Amino acid sequence: MAGHRDCGQYPSSRLRWILLPAAKVVRAAVCLTAGVELSIDAGDVSLPATLDVPPVGPARGAVVVLHGSAMPQRSYFLYEHLARELPRAGVAVLRFDRRPREHGDVPFAVQADDTVAAVAELRRRMGDVPVGLWGWSQGTWPASAVAARRPELVALLVLVASSGVSPAVQMRYGTAQQLLQRGYGDADLAELARLREALEGAVRGHIDRATAQAVVDRYADRPWFPLAHVPRDLLGHPGTWEDMDYDPQPVIAQVNCPTLLFYGESDEWTPAEDSIAVWRRVAGTNDLTIHRLTDCTHLPTRGGAETLESVSSDYTSTLLGWIGERISHKPK
Repeated sequence: MAGHRDCGQYPSSRLRWILLPAAKVVRAAVCLTAGVELSIDAGDVSLPATLDVPPVGPARGAVVVLHGSAMPQRSYFLYEHLARELPRAGVAVLRFDRRPREHGDVPFAVQADDTVAAVAELRRRMGDVPVGLWGWSQGTWPASAVAARRPELVALLVLVASSGVSPAVQMRYGTAQQLLQRGYGDADLAELARLREALEGAVRGHIDRATAQAVVDRYADRPWFPLAHVPRDLLGHPGTWEDMDYDPQPVIAQVNCPTLLFYGESDEWTPAEDSIAVWRRVAGTNDLTIHRLTDCTHLPTRGGAETLESVSSDYTSTLLGWIGERISHKPK
C-alpha cells in the first residue's frame, strides 16, 4: 500500500449537471502579475497563456495550472494566486485558457492532451526543470491522468478538492449537500435523487428524454429545483456528459509522482472522506500528503470567499513548503 502523510483536518466539492465539478460562476479577477503572454499550440486550436517566471535568477521548477469546470480563464483569482506566490519561491507558473466548447464540458481526454501541449511549451521556454501540475476540482481528473500516463513529464502533483469518485456520484453528493445546507429534509433529498437519476438515465440512453422530462416536470416547481443543476427543458437541451461515469481509481493507482492533496473541511461539493479513502487505498505513489484546510470549502479560501485576500495562509504556506522541498530533492 502506498505510504502517505496527513496534516490538518477535512470533508466535501462543486459542479454542474452536465458541466462537471467546478465552483459557482463568479467574477474573474483581473490579471495582476507581469507575466509573458504567449500561446499554446494544441493542434486544432491555439490557447492563450501567461507564463510568470521568478523575478530573480533561473526557475528551479515550474507548474502548469488546470481549471475548475466553470473557471476556464487564466485570470481567475485562484490561478492568479499561484502566479503571485510561486515565482517568488523560484517556481515558474504557466496558466492558459481552457479551449472553448459550445455545449457541455471539454472531455477529460482532450483536457489531458492540452495539458501535455502546455508542458511541452513550458519546457521549450524553461528548459529541463522539474514540472508539476496543479489542478482544482474538475482539473484534478486530467491532471492525474497526465501524471499517470506520461510520468516522464510530471515531477509532482498538487490537487485541490480532488474527487476519488465519478462525476455522476460527485454531482449526487454535491447537489444533496446544497439542499442539506439550506435545511431541506429527507423527503426533498429523496425527490432530488429521483430527479438526478432520471437525468443520468436520459444522458446514458437508458431512458428516453420524454420520460426523463416528465420527472423534471414533476419536480420543477419545488423551491430547491435550481439547486439540482438539472435543465428545465431536457427535450430542447443538447447536453451530453461524456465523462459522467469516469472512474478515477485506475488512474490514481498509476500516479507514482509526489502528490499533495488539499481538502477544505467544509467542502460542499467533493465527497472528501470517500475521496481520501480512495487515494489512501489505491494511489501508486509512496509520497502522498493529504492536508485538510480549516475554515475552507471547495475553494482553499476562508469561508469560501472568492478573492485573493481570502486565500488560506495555511494553504499557501503548505503549498510553497511542499513544492520547494520536492523540487530541492528532485534527482538530477
